[in-house]
Amino acid sequence: MNTILTHDQVQHKIRRIAFQVAEVFYEEHEIILAGIKGQGFQFASLLKAQLDSILQGTVTICEVKIDKKNPLSPISTSLDSNLYKDKVVVLCDDVLNSGSTLIYSVKHFLDTPIKKMKTAVLVDRNHKRYPVKADFKGISLSTNLKEHVEVFFDSNESKVLLK
Repeated sequence: MNTILTHDQVQHKIRRIAFQVAEVFYEEHEIILAGIKGQGFQFASLLKAQLDSILQGTVTICEVKIDKKNPLSPISTSLDSNLYKDKVVVLCDDVLNSGSTLIYSVKHFLDTPIKKMKTAVLVDRNHKRYPVKADFKGISLSTNLKEHVEVFFDSNESKVLLK
């Protein structure tokens, strides 16, 4: 097991992503951070904390509930779709591997007229099967398919491991 990012490095990457998001959406009054259930939502929560200290506008967070093993099953969010209608949405996940989770989640948001959508991930593994990219990413890793990336978010010891 190799440590790819230490706690301090994870925090630095999240802060850098927050500044990138703030730079792109500096004119927006509200940004919706949509975190994929689990680690993606935790990543979005940490990103929100950073954005709250940078931006003047409102940063609203919602959880995207998707079955990663069966992404065609119904997807829901913790916010009613009217609350992100005509707003900017940043879809967040911890690791971008094949792209299926992100692309099916993006599809869900396309049912509502949103103003603009971007994606943010902490780790981009470069093994995409779908034409989806991370607009904001902490680190790109060229790994083989047998390796596994694990992200742990903890207030004292966040880290990214390669197994």
